[in-house]
Amino acid sequence: MKIVVGHLYPDYLNIYADRGNIAVLARRAAWRGHELEVRSVSVGDPVEPGEHDLLYVGGGQDREQALVAEDLAAKADGVRAAVDGGAALLAVCGGYQLLGRSYRDFHGDDLPGIGLFPLETLAGDRRMIGDVLLECELEPGVVRTLAGFENHAGRTKLDAGAQPLGRVLAGFGNDGESGFEGCRAGGAVGTYLHGPLLPRNPWFADWVLAQALAHRLGEPPELEPLGDGLELEAHAVSAGRARTRGGRA
Repeated sequence: MKIVVGHLYPDYLNIYADRGNIAVLARRAAWRGHELEVRSVSVGDPVEPGEHDLLYVGGGQDREQALVAEDLAAKADGVRAAVDGGAALLAVCGGYQLLGRSYRDFHGDDLPGIGLFPLETLAGDRRMIGDVLLECELEPGVVRTLAGFENHAGRTKLDAGAQPLGRVLAGFGNDGESGFEGCRAGGAVGTYLHGPLLPRNPWFADWVLAQALAHRLGEPPELEPLGDGLELEAHAVSAGRARTRGGRA
């Protein structure tokens, strides 16, 4: 089966190896007989509802975010309609911030968001950097850990009742205070975790892949397991670094 990915602003939002997440999805799909077709969606390109099974937005510095914010705001209806129609979405760091209602950067400039996630972000004076470990429950009763690397000055505040991606076991998370990281709205997920994220978290890579396939099939499929020895070792190393660093419990 062909899985169509709309990669938003790969020419602007692609720091800290975030493009590696696409490579992981492509390989894990291919191992199961599926094809990942990646289509660049940059400045001036529309997002047509129904065209993509997954939308992906990477991270960027304030300068790059400012360059794409107005264009992304113009795509707001298309992005929201795509997600409402069942497309999956993964947004990392700068992309995550711009999918909230707004982001006030280090210079005090307000960048518009598209309001997909119920949150707002303000840049702080100190960057929050290091390994981070989360506890996630994306499926009822199934608790897993997610390991990654964060490097952000933004303090993201979720609205009351908003669903985070996970609870912070070690690291800073959304704001260094709430004990939560990321945001989830159905099959759409935003997070500060770089690394890239998916190589060291194969279960989460498969969850994203299943959400994208669900757009084609009507429901998430059961994906046959893969030999994830190296991936699980990478997860263990990253999780160990995060626990050693400390952070919120």
